[in-house]
Amino acid sequence: MKKAWESEYELMKNAKPVVLEEDEQGWLFSEQVEKMDDTMLKSKWKSNVPGSNAPERVIIGAIADMGNMGYDVTAAEELIEDGLKYLESDDMVSLNRITCRIWNILNNAPIIKEHPSQKYKVYDTFQKYLEDINTALEYPRFIKNEDYLKRTYYGWLAQIVAGAIGTAVEGYTTKNIREAFGEVYDYVRKPNTYNDDITYEIAFLKALERKGKQLTSGDIAEEWAALIPFGWSAEEWALKNIKMGIYPPESGFLHNPYREWIGAQMRGAVCGMVAPNNPYLAAKLAYLDGVVSHYNNGVIGEIFNAVLTSLSYGSNDVKEIVETTINNYIPIKSEYYTVVKYALSICQKEIDWEVAWEKIIEKYKQYNWIHAYPNAAAEVVSLWFGKNDFDETMHICAMIGYDVDCNAAQIATLFGIIHQEKCLNKKWTDPIGDELKTYIRDNKTIKIKKLAEYTTNLAKKLE
Repeated sequence: MKKAWESEYELMKNAKPVVLEEDEQGWLFSEQVEKMDDTMLKSKWKSNVPGSNAPERVIIGAIADMGNMGYDVTAAEELIEDGLKYLESDDMVSLNRITCRIWNILNNAPIIKEHPSQKYKVYDTFQKYLEDINTALEYPRFIKNEDYLKRTYYGWLAQIVAGAIGTAVEGYTTKNIREAFGEVYDYVRKPNTYNDDITYEIAFLKALERKGKQLTSGDIAEEWAALIPFGWSAEEWALKNIKMGIYPPESGFLHNPYREWIGAQMRGAVCGMVAPNNPYLAAKLAYLDGVVSHYNNGVIGEIFNAVLTSLSYGSNDVKEIVETTINNYIPIKSEYYTVVKYALSICQKEIDWEVAWEKIIEKYKQYNWIHAYPNAAAEVVSLWFGKNDFDETMHICAMIGYDVDCNAAQIATLFGIIHQEKCLNKKWTDPIGDELKTYIRDNKTIKIKKLAEYTTNLAKKLE
């Protein structure tokens, strides 16, 4: 084996000088890089969601959510107005300076010790998670046969359908969705299957294929870097960290103000699908996956959806599944627990989903529409009032708004697993067919039936 310095010295020693023409010298590429860099910077201050065109300003969202976690972000808030002014005037020099300053402030923001969020336990290891859940419950082993394959296929199909339903209306409020579309009981436009949620779920499966029972968070992180060309919010920062050699759990925490947003919560279902009726294993896998890009409550969000999905292989009652998950598998000393428990208590008291949602969102209105908390509550409301029916649950979820594609896709998986073909009308499935399109390297097109077979075969390796 050569030493690194030997390889480099040999390279230089063998290099022969050449004379390059002006257009061969490579400097013209700098203009393209500058334009790309400017576009990416501007997108932090003003962008529109690809599927729905909803407006977002993720740098302001980052400031807000660091504040929600109990950090003093006053110095960053004072810079928002100037940043928007530089954006409007296309002053990229000043916008670069002030953006760096904001990230620096957030990275070094002091904790407000008396902030309400600071009183909750931090779950930065799986062992700490286990200390505060009910580990005594036992479930019968789910036989991984043709029935398992069928349930998992319809779970995937329902998830993909629901993602297409939600992508068109995400980022808006109930009032504005109703004004634009009335009551949503169908696709509001021609659907497609592009969805970043499923991208990360497939990367998880690829890592599981390589490593099996020895799977680590680092394995998943490497699969992200190998397969996924870009990310957004928490996933963007995680990918940057990973490509700099910063592995989980640090990749999910370091320089990541979005670490309690929905990015982990949106990919929990796959962990439940490979751990049917085994909520402990589902939670463990979700934790391994979650810490790649998230931390503490953000990771608990992925566990929430993983357990919901896992339990759907053993129960036909979504209300029972919701109650079991919240009461037994969400750690009781976490802030996340207070959110889903509050949402459940409101649902149990009210008879109308919209009344329940109005009360819940008034309590959590300070959280960005991409944050885990309001979207976890949206899932609880949709499942509770959906009458154990796919169409009604999707209707409620779509009308609630917020991060609809993430929420609808995760909870729709339960209905596919439980009710299979009975829950999916042809109006949903015919436009989708059997083809999933992604932006994953070497996996641009995937047959949904093949994805189900792949998932169930990998689950058998975990036994």
